[in-house]
Amino acid sequence: MEKSILHVFFKTAARRGAADALRWKEGGRWTAISWTEYARRVRLAARGFLALGLPVGGAVAIIGNNRWEWLVADLGTMAAAGVPAPIYQTCTPEQVAYVAGHCDATIAVAENAAQLRKLRERKGELPKLAKVVLMEGAPDGADCMTFADLLALGEKTPDTELDARLAVLDPEKLATLIYTSGTTGPPKGVMLTQKNLVFTPQALLKGMDVGEDEQLISYLPLSHIAEQMMSIHMPVTVGATVSFAESLERLGDNLREVRPTVFLGVPRVWEKIQAKMVEAGAQNPPLKKKIAAWARKVGLEGGYRLQRREGMPLFYGLANKLVFSKVREKLGLDRARYCVTAAAPIAKSTLEFFLSLGIPIYEVYGMSEDTGPATVSTPDGWKTGYVGRVLPDTEVKIAPDGEICMRGAHVFAGYLKNPEGTAEALDADGWLHSGDVGEFDREGFLKITDRKKDLIITAGGKNVAPQNLEALLKSIGGIAQAAVIGDRRKYLTALLTLDPEQSKRKAEEAGARGHTPAELASDPAFLGWLQKQIDAMNAQLAKYETIKKFKILAGEWTVETGELTPTMKLKRKVVVQKYAGDIEAMYPPEAGDAGASASV
Repeated sequence: MEKSILHVFFKTAARRGAADALRWKEGGRWTAISWTEYARRVRLAARGFLALGLPVGGAVAIIGNNRWEWLVADLGTMAAAGVPAPIYQTCTPEQVAYVAGHCDATIAVAENAAQLRKLRERKGELPKLAKVVLMEGAPDGADCMTFADLLALGEKTPDTELDARLAVLDPEKLATLIYTSGTTGPPKGVMLTQKNLVFTPQALLKGMDVGEDEQLISYLPLSHIAEQMMSIHMPVTVGATVSFAESLERLGDNLREVRPTVFLGVPRVWEKIQAKMVEAGAQNPPLKKKIAAWARKVGLEGGYRLQRREGMPLFYGLANKLVFSKVREKLGLDRARYCVTAAAPIAKSTLEFFLSLGIPIYEVYGMSEDTGPATVSTPDGWKTGYVGRVLPDTEVKIAPDGEICMRGAHVFAGYLKNPEGTAEALDADGWLHSGDVGEFDREGFLKITDRKKDLIITAGGKNVAPQNLEALLKSIGGIAQAAVIGDRRKYLTALLTLDPEQSKRKAEEAGARGHTPAELASDPAFLGWLQKQIDAMNAQLAKYETIKKFKILAGEWTVETGELTPTMKLKRKVVVQKYAGDIEAMYPPEAGDAGASASV
């Protein structure tokens, strides 16, 4: 095993040479740099950081969208024996200052003037920050320079100085920081070592048919370990090509242009794709709808047969020709052999929706603290509703209280400047405590059943996993997002947001007068229809799990409005605080255990 991810990178670059490494849109057309050029720019950036005085172990804060400069800054920092400290591009000036200050960054790399302003606004809190490098735009002071200036400075710095830094890289030493997105409290700095970064992609790729011809698309925040694994460490390990999406809004178009062979989507991305497909399908003529319904029935049966290693249904090939192949092509997933979901729980209904269209989605489970994956699903071993088998050459156990614990060369070194948090997460025997509750089946597949810290304990002492109920609620047509409430309460309630297009169609079916989510939130006909859907859901649940009341909110939850993390996980604490008035309205003093009803 190589002693650092940089040694892996330079070895791969030498082998791949003129092959495309990174691609992006410029002037409406795709452009690319080769692996040789990628390596050259990384070395120049590293030498530039040395010229700026970056010490061994010194931190470089990086904030911006996915682009080649981001990757070059990240790898260049590590090549100079520094430590990258990525910051989510949606962070506020206060959050940016917290991360840059916490890691003692002396250099920051910012994408543009907007990100630079965040640093400037809190400049007084960052006395150690001496230089800012801009990926694009003009510098605003003597302490600021362009990325081109950084590379030019690297040209003037002897290559031997960089070689000396590469020589001191140690598998056990800190390589990079991943700041948790902070669903509760301030983010923690997850310390990942060079060994973590070298070992994990190699273990992840064991048993998978992934090689240098892969095409990947980079669009999720690079501050998250899942996207770093997909955009940096896995491509660096195998020599694959990474294309940068223009934006999340342009992802659909970019997918059709890139046609990735491996695609990672967090659950919210898959849910949004599903909602658009359902809405588009609703506009089809009756005959086309019948053909699609027939094909999906065949597809779902075929998907489950495939998991059980059984023969495919009689007309699966016809369904694939008539429907599945066309759907994959329209989505830009016609070449995708691995469609993956990670970073948050995904509803079984969403997995089955894509499975019924011949698009199996492979779940990967893990956390930043184990460099991304702890369990992996592959075409040779996967089950819908399960998050796969244990990552090769690592261990996973279920503690007596049901908590999932991991151990291996992928487990982090601890939290930066946080010995108490480290001791809580890592026990004396090296087991990482995930905070998730789960169980293995007889075939070794892991199922996540609860989140310890998210567990709702009702006033009656019953333990309820909100994610399971939220997944059921989101499977109701028109519902975009859900948050189940009920900790220390007599019964459960739910806050709901609506998908504008789907809810409009459902409203028409229900005979509602309203059209927008804001109108439907108080429309009697729509609320009555939704009540029936929730009643049907409740009928399948234990009494203490049923949703007694619900409240529709006018707008969707987003990263910008604060209810979601940058990887689109629900911030429960924020939701509870922000909508406290709506929640309390569902728990009047005189409330009893009557049937579920809408709160308006």
